[in-house]
Amino acid sequence: MRLPAEFEERMKRLLGEEYPAFRESYEKGPYQALRVNSCRIDPEEFARLSPFVLRPVPWAKDGFYYGGEDRPGKHPWHEAGLYYIQEPSAMAVAALAGAKPGERILDLCAAPGGKTTQLAAAMRGEGLLVSNEIHPGRAKILSSNVERMGIPNAVVLNETPRRLAERFPAFFDRIVVDAPCSGEGMFRKEEQALLQWSPENVAMCAARQQEILEEAARMLRPGGILVYSTCTFAPEEDEGSAAAFLSRHPEFSIEKVKGYEGFAPGRPEWAASGRGAGRAELADTFRLWPHRLEGEGHYAAVFRKEGGGQEEAGEREAARAGREGEIARAGRERGREAFPAAEKEALRLYQEFARENLKKTPEGIPLLFGEQLYLLPCALNLKGLKVLRAGLHLGTVRKGRFEPAHALSHALRAEEACRTVDFAADSPEIRAYLRGESLEAEEEGRRGKGWALVLAGGYPLGWGKLAGGMLKNHYPKGLRLSI
Repeated sequence: MRLPAEFEERMKRLLGEEYPAFRESYEKGPYQALRVNSCRIDPEEFARLSPFVLRPVPWAKDGFYYGGEDRPGKHPWHEAGLYYIQEPSAMAVAALAGAKPGERILDLCAAPGGKTTQLAAAMRGEGLLVSNEIHPGRAKILSSNVERMGIPNAVVLNETPRRLAERFPAFFDRIVVDAPCSGEGMFRKEEQALLQWSPENVAMCAARQQEILEEAARMLRPGGILVYSTCTFAPEEDEGSAAAFLSRHPEFSIEKVKGYEGFAPGRPEWAASGRGAGRAELADTFRLWPHRLEGEGHYAAVFRKEGGGQEEAGEREAARAGREGEIARAGRERGREAFPAAEKEALRLYQEFARENLKKTPEGIPLLFGEQLYLLPCALNLKGLKVLRAGLHLGTVRKGRFEPAHALSHALRAEEACRTVDFAADSPEIRAYLRGESLEAEEEGRRGKGWALVLAGGYPLGWGKLAGGMLKNHYPKGLRLSI
């Protein structure tokens, strides 16, 4: 692979005797991996059932490398959200974040959704996950992946970090900033990163990263965790960015967290000159090198914001409860003002659908956007924000009827639906369903007509409607495959 001359000169200077091994790694192909959606299937069970050749990714408990001949993106279980195809080194970032159920977590630069879906799995559907992406097109991809993975507690936004910081000061327990960068770590995987590289782009990215970190710092509550990561080797964007941030924010420190085999320490001596240069604690950040592990190049730093003692935690929870009460009251007032009759009718139709078709219903706060009914995971003021997904999409209210959303099918387990139609994952019927075709279902039809959850080898894939021994296809037209 031909690399930019200035990039090679810099890496030779930094790595010294280690450079030949680093350079040789570019002559190898990138490693392929997937991460099992543990909210839908146990990783060990998936490994047992999987048609792919798998071996574990050391730093991601749900991650597996797959064989070069495997094509997991074409398997129906991919459409069912049982796994997410993700570059193995990228899995380290959310693993270092240490997300827990019930927390408030922000993925600030979230597209296409790898880290968001990994954080969601750690949260087990409990708490609030806000996933934001500033670019509209990429935000749509993010929203689609949140839907496919069946995440019930994620709000997807298309906002600037500054607008979010104005709305959510000291609000989140954990924030992940996988910052836009020069992409040097992706050279062997993404040709576009190689073509767009320049020293000027490195400098521009470093400046932009500082702007994003400033807003993230405002949104983190005292005692909270901020994970900063890049997929580049440039010191200006890695140790340099971490050092510059610490020099401006003495209330933050680098959190010592356990790394994994193959993770190299950060290099304090590589930080740019200035107040932050040579900070010894930068050795507690991480560099992932392609010649030291099976993955691409990454950098990660874990920061903690001071505060968060027991007394402060009590005060914080009291303030949070008061703030949520105000938000809830504001939401009710907006509901009465904007769509009281429509909201009541939407809830009535949804509840009627749920009684007839579901054994268990998701919990949350109903919210109507036009004809679309969502379920917010908690009271949250979204007024004035660009919202792509306001929690779990329940369905559409149209002409006096309720049609369940594709997202709802993926958020359910098979046993939570009153009617299911199950086909083998590799069956012709499942392929036909993914193409949008109607199917015969005589046996299932004898158990009654109505909405049914279509299963691929026992796992929900989408909706169908039973009538007269036939299953009418309700797989979204935009997702249908030509297979």
